[in-house]
Amino acid sequence: MSKKPTKKQDVETTGHSWDGISEYNNPLPRWWLWTFYACIVWGVGYSIAMPAWPIFKDGATPGLLGSSTRANVAAEIDRYAKANEGVEAKLVAADLTAIAADPELADYTRNAGAAVFRTWCAQCHGSGAGGNAGLGYPNLLDSDWLWGGSIEDIYTTVQHGIRNTEDGDARYSQMPAFGRDELLEPEQIAQVVQHVRKISGQEFDAALEAEGAVVFADNCASCHMEDGTGDRMQGAPNLTDAIWLYGGDVATLTETVTNARFGVMPSWSFTPEGGEPRLSEAEIRSVAAYVHGLGGGE
Repeated sequence: MSKKPTKKQDVETTGHSWDGISEYNNPLPRWWLWTFYACIVWGVGYSIAMPAWPIFKDGATPGLLGSSTRANVAAEIDRYAKANEGVEAKLVAADLTAIAADPELADYTRNAGAAVFRTWCAQCHGSGAGGNAGLGYPNLLDSDWLWGGSIEDIYTTVQHGIRNTEDGDARYSQMPAFGRDELLEPEQIAQVVQHVRKISGQEFDAALEAEGAVVFADNCASCHMEDGTGDRMQGAPNLTDAIWLYGGDVATLTETVTNARFGVMPSWSFTPEGGEPRLSEAEIRSVAAYVHGLGGGE
């Protein structure tokens, strides 16, 4: 004799109802609850065993195991530093011009120099070393160098920087602010701008340029030379090519002559009192060799 099926038991509700819709009081699955409880236990155990709570001024709770990711990274850095001690000592002792001819040094500086450049130089000169003409950061890929493009010149520039106040050996030059300091009249500035436009192969106003040539000879030739080709020893740029640090249009040239330019590069060998140098000798040599090898080095 078959039994009559029993009526399905109604699920208990929480008593909450919204627009006629009741909320069931279904319990959570046991597997989910035990997984949840296990996660809580694991989290508490991890907090006790590992660094976890940033409640101290100089760090977090150390944990019973004393583990430290910072210490692990520092240990890895030390390990690689020790592994490179030999080649770095060789690099420091080598003549700068001999680096490219030594396969070991050439390979090391190509990689180490690129790492230094990406870390410290790319912010201004760009990740590809193309510079930023609008902001006055030189392109390091061409052959137009303000202070010289040999590896020795590049090394000196990186080592001491340009126009900074922290290194007494920094490369230094200063262009007069001909307009701001009232050394030239606005009309004379307009004239000399047209002369610079002419010698750089751009369109120019012939009437203004004729007078501008005289202004240039009297006020600019001592640094930029009579023909405008510049003087690397003074960091005076060549004005006869199409390469401009800030721009060669009329408005930009007028701004340059009126208020002058004063780009600053830090000294990468600078060592604060009681501190470490910004870059080690090996790092400076590496990045100098790297930049020299990018294509514009002489």
